[in-house]
Amino acid sequence: MTAGKILLESGAETYRVEDTMSRIAYSYGLDNTNSFVSNTAIIFSLNDRTNTRLIRVRDRTTDLEKIALANNISRKIAKKQLSIDEAKSELIHLEHASLQYSYLTKFIAVSIACGFFLFMFGGVAQDFIYAIMAGAGAYLTFDYVQRFIQIKFFSEFISAIVVIGVAAITHKLGLSVNQDIITIAGVMPLVPGILITNAIRDLLAGELLAGMSRGMEAALTAFAIGAGVAIILLFF
Repeated sequence: MTAGKILLESGAETYRVEDTMSRIAYSYGLDNTNSFVSNTAIIFSLNDRTNTRLIRVRDRTTDLEKIALANNISRKIAKKQLSIDEAKSELIHLEHASLQYSYLTKFIAVSIACGFFLFMFGGVAQDFIYAIMAGAGAYLTFDYVQRFIQIKFFSEFISAIVVIGVAAITHKLGLSVNQDIITIAGVMPLVPGILITNAIRDLLAGELLAGMSRGMEAALTAFAIGAGVAIILLFF
């Protein structure tokens, strides 16, 4: 369940979480396990004679390194390279490990990425700096709002308003050339690409509940971005 919690919190697909937990249990001689994983909970039972356990997962992010490391531990267990105590120790260490990039690194990466998204969508060099400003503003706004209001939809909505605000103001002042492309480049980090991908993969794997819920979450994010942009466009 620790392995499953790590995977789910790191953004793994639900079928991967269930498969990993079952493989670990099977490697230690338990071949009649049952598991159910949704976006917010893990339910697992070793067999019909043990209590079923539940773990709630409230915080989810994208950490592909943790997913890869958790899968690597699972493979070691399957190959009989780790005892139960060794596996538990490695998983607990991984669970508490902080593998995310620093706040400053992510801020710079997001800002520069938005600048180059501008060129990918056919923008001009004159708008490069404004695309960076829009992406940086969105990142700072999302992080700030999320600290006080734990509603992702609202944070994305306000961040989209900041992006279109930067694009519209610079265009009205005659500083930028293409308001639309700056807006598109600025909101790209908010687009739920991984969420959509995981939703499709879960649906294809037969995890209909998880797939539909992830798809709905992605749709809400897309709606928040669109609503934020549309509101500002009503005034400009």
